[in-house]
Amino acid sequence: MLIKRPSDIRSSEITDEKFYRARRRFLRDAALAAGAIAVPDLILPQWAEAAQKLGPLKKSALSTTEKLTTYANVTGYNNFYEFGTDKGDPAKNAHTLKPRPWTVAIEGEVKKTGTFDVDELVRPFALEERIYRLRCVEAWSMVIPWIGFPLGELIKRFEPTSRAKYVEFQTLRDLKQMPGQGGLFGAGLDWPYVEGLRMDEAMHPLAILAVGLYGDVLPNQNGAPLRLVVPWKYGFKSIKSIVKIRFVEKQPLNTWQKQAAREYGFYSNVNPEVDHPRWTQAFERRIGEDGLFSPKRKTLPFNGYADQVASLYAGMDLKKNY
Repeated sequence: MLIKRPSDIRSSEITDEKFYRARRRFLRDAALAAGAIAVPDLILPQWAEAAQKLGPLKKSALSTTEKLTTYANVTGYNNFYEFGTDKGDPAKNAHTLKPRPWTVAIEGEVKKTGTFDVDELVRPFALEERIYRLRCVEAWSMVIPWIGFPLGELIKRFEPTSRAKYVEFQTLRDLKQMPGQGGLFGAGLDWPYVEGLRMDEAMHPLAILAVGLYGDVLPNQNGAPLRLVVPWKYGFKSIKSIVKIRFVEKQPLNTWQKQAAREYGFYSNVNPEVDHPRWTQAFERRIGEDGLFSPKRKTLPFNGYADQVASLYAGMDLKKNY
């Protein structure tokens, strides 16, 4: 089987998003016309019975109206070191991940703890489409139509105690499913991958747990079956393939901060005034705008979400707390 990287794919081979989405709607509507139970655009083969109870997707008012990055680029150009360090490695190697069965442990400073099947965990929440910018620390960006629900809604369900100041997330550690975690391909990281948010960040309406994109279930390389999306922070904060959510009193030590604290801080808010030690963050390249004369975009503070989130950091030195 020949697997192409995004750079190998001619634009004429890529299905335009409006036709892709129209085709999804057609398949859904055809099923409805045949008398099937109403189901959302997000039809998860693994969810079966659960999918019939989710209802139609809500369009979020928090979405950007910017042009979407193509499906081919969203799913073919990824950082997911558990499957390799090259941007094309996850799409090539993530077939080893088995997103069902999958459980998520809820631990720490909450009144309700336990280990939950991911479908049972997600089922109570109404899914919606959120079109968000994703900005990576390597100075590239995308616009992605995520499908998910507010992280804050899940947090409220488990009733954090007054000692819960931070939320820590952990991804799967399994060398058989994630071969990039072992041997010479382990990228020198201390697995499993860990990330964290301050509680007020986690409760912000923009922070979501995503289960899909482009009207369908999350591909393995994009973090199946459950990932975090925090659009005002650099992409490495949006941890993929979550298996544990812990509520803690002390600030978690996230993986990249542990690996290279001088380059990756805990907050990791998109800030054009704080350069990575090896490159500038003042500009970014939108994936798909790769023409010879395509100008780079200026990086926006908080990735363009300053009006919504800047108040979270009032009084903080954002160069010191990078």
